[in-house]
Amino acid sequence: MNHMRLLIILTLVALASSCKEKPFELPEDQPIEHESVIMQEFIYGLENAPTLEAHASTVEKSNGTVVASWFGGTKEKNKDVGIWVSRKTNDHWSTPIEVVNGLQPDGVTRYACWNPVLFKQKNGPLYLYYKVGPSPQEWWGLYMTSEDDGASWSEPIRLAEGILGPIKNQPITLENGDVLSPSSTETTSGDWTIHVESSSDSLKTWASTPPLNNPLKFGAIQPVIFNHGQGRLQLLSRTKNEVVTENWSSDYGKTWSDMEATKLPNPNSGIDGVSLLDGRHLLVYNPNGKNWGDRVPLSIGISTDGKEWKRVLDLEPLRESTDKEREEYSYPTVIQAKDGLVHIVYTWNRKTVKYVVLDPAKL
Repeated sequence: MNHMRLLIILTLVALASSCKEKPFELPEDQPIEHESVIMQEFIYGLENAPTLEAHASTVEKSNGTVVASWFGGTKEKNKDVGIWVSRKTNDHWSTPIEVVNGLQPDGVTRYACWNPVLFKQKNGPLYLYYKVGPSPQEWWGLYMTSEDDGASWSEPIRLAEGILGPIKNQPITLENGDVLSPSSTETTSGDWTIHVESSSDSLKTWASTPPLNNPLKFGAIQPVIFNHGQGRLQLLSRTKNEVVTENWSSDYGKTWSDMEATKLPNPNSGIDGVSLLDGRHLLVYNPNGKNWGDRVPLSIGISTDGKEWKRVLDLEPLRESTDKEREEYSYPTVIQAKDGLVHIVYTWNRKTVKYVVLDPAKL
C-alpha cells in the first residue's frame, strides 16, 4: 500500500512538472527582407545588455549623429529605472550610459523614470524630455539639453505646473516656428485624455489645450501629430477601445474636432508616425485590435490623406512560432532626416532596442 501511495504521489508530481509553463526563450532576430530596408540592427546586444529590461525608445538625428534613448532597469515602474542614451558615430553605437535617474533632492527617495522623447529644432540644442514618478497617474515632466549631440547633458529642469511635455511622441515645428507637443494625462480614477501643448518662444514656455476627448467614449493617450499643410493637422491616438482614434485641426492646432474612431485597430499599444517630405504619411503600429496587449506584428502603414491607410511592411511579422502573449515589438519612434531616410526604433521583447533605416521612396 505504501508503494502504491508513493507511486501515485510520484505520478502526480511528474504530471504537475509537465504542466508547468516552459521558460520563455527569446526568438532569434529575423532580418526584414524588403527593398526599402537600408539598415537593421540592435543598439546593443542581449549578451551585454546594461539592464534587464528596456522600453519606450526614442530617436533623433543631431548634426549628423544619430542619438537614441529609452528607459531601462529591472522592470517598468521599479525605482531603479533610469533614462539611457546611446549615440551612433562612425557606424557604431556607443556603450549605453544612464544619463539620469529618479533620485530626488533629499538624496534618499527615488522614483522610476519614464518615456524619454528626443527633439531638436534647427540651430537649437538637442532636448531630452522625460517623466519621473511612481506611476503615470502621478508623474511629472522634466527635460535636459545637450549642446554636443547627446555626448553630455545639462542638469534636469522640471517643466511648469500643468505641463507634462511630450508623453511619448515628438513635437512638431509649424511653418511659423511654433512648436506643438502631443501629450496626455492618466488619472487615478482611470480616465485617459489627450491634449496638445504649444510653445511660440523657442521652447521656453508652454501653453496647453483642454482635454480633446471624452474619456467615457474613448480612453486615449500618447497622440502623434501629422501635418497635412496649410494649417491642417491630424492627431492619431492609442486607446483602450481597440481602435486608433483621430482629431483634426484646420487652424494650426488652435482648435480641434471631436475625437472619432479610425479604421485602424489598436491593442492598447503605442504608435508613432511622421509626415513625409513627399506629402505622404507614415505610421508605425501594431495592427491588432481584438486582443488586448497583442504587440506583434509591428507594421508600417502609408497614407496620402490620413484617412485611408495601407499596410505596406511588417517590421516584425506574425510568425508560426510567435508567442503573441509573450513576445513584444512595440512603442516605435520614427523620424525622417533631411536626406529623406526614415529612422525607426522600437522595443524588442523588452530586452533591447532595434534600429531600422528605410528609404520611404521604396515603400
